[in-house]
Amino acid sequence: MNFPKGISTIVDILKMLLALISLLVLFLIVISVNPDLLVKKAKDTGPWKPKSVLTDLEGEPKAALIKFGFELITKTPQLIGPMSSNPNKQFAGNNLTCQNCHLEAGTKPGSGSFVGVFNRFPQFSGRENRMGTLEQRVDGCMQRSMNGQPLPKNSLEMKAIIAYIKWLSENVPEEEEAKYKGYAKVKLPEVAADPLLGKLTFEKHCVVCHGDNGQGQRPSENALYIYPPLWGKDTYNHGAGMHRVITAAEFIKGNMPYLQATWDNPVLSDEEAYHVAAYINSFDRPLKSNPEADFPEKHLKPVSTPYGPWTDDFTAEQHKYGPFQPIMKFYNEKYGIKKSK
Repeated sequence: MNFPKGISTIVDILKMLLALISLLVLFLIVISVNPDLLVKKAKDTGPWKPKSVLTDLEGEPKAALIKFGFELITKTPQLIGPMSSNPNKQFAGNNLTCQNCHLEAGTKPGSGSFVGVFNRFPQFSGRENRMGTLEQRVDGCMQRSMNGQPLPKNSLEMKAIIAYIKWLSENVPEEEEAKYKGYAKVKLPEVAADPLLGKLTFEKHCVVCHGDNGQGQRPSENALYIYPPLWGKDTYNHGAGMHRVITAAEFIKGNMPYLQATWDNPVLSDEEAYHVAAYINSFDRPLKSNPEADFPEKHLKPVSTPYGPWTDDFTAEQHKYGPFQPIMKFYNEKYGIKKSK
């Protein structure tokens, strides 16, 4: 009496096995067509952001070198500047850190960010009239913004800085790399930048951090600046890019007042940034040696370079403060070069 029931049970089991085999075959076919389905998708962590040495070095083969590069960027005068205990390591000539210009250790957009920079080298440099390496660009900063001397070739310090910049430049989405490149755009007023107007903006927005004498704030002479000096003996020299009014205005617009302005949501107007850049750069600062050697092809010199020689008849005053549009027009008409700085 139970025999037919047993046969029925076996048939049901065979049907289930055939169904499972069919599903397995279907799964194998799908996976063979799209093997990425087996790869675990990364958890959605929100908008893309640059890597951080505090959270993203785990498993990185060059973690120690990258972290040292980060420390050089954030503790520059203590490691390779006047505060270094080793006189042979005092390559920087002032007590600025690299991140006084490259804010947030080079990860803030609109402040000369390092994000994506490694991918753009080698590149042509008009200042040297040659294809330049990233190492040469770093040395340019050392000689100008840091008012010092180049790092020794193949030094651990140079390797660490390059490793850090390379790490920040890896796997950056194309649209993000474009966002992090350069500074905020400034529509230049068609008048000369006026230091007296700039002083009004400085007193309103800048004094609280940089002081009315522009010398910044730090707890003691043996400590890092909380806010850096903007002129005087302990800041960038006159050969630095930040000494050009247009470049300074772009940096200021996208970043100042600090922790308030961003490249896409500035506090200052174009006019305010333009004039306060003139005020900051109207004061004395260290002089770079041999500036006349810059830009061997003088017609490639930025119009706002405040030191000669130039291949035009505009005054030194106009090259420093503008108005810059007539100078730009001259180079466009004579050399076919459209200049924006």
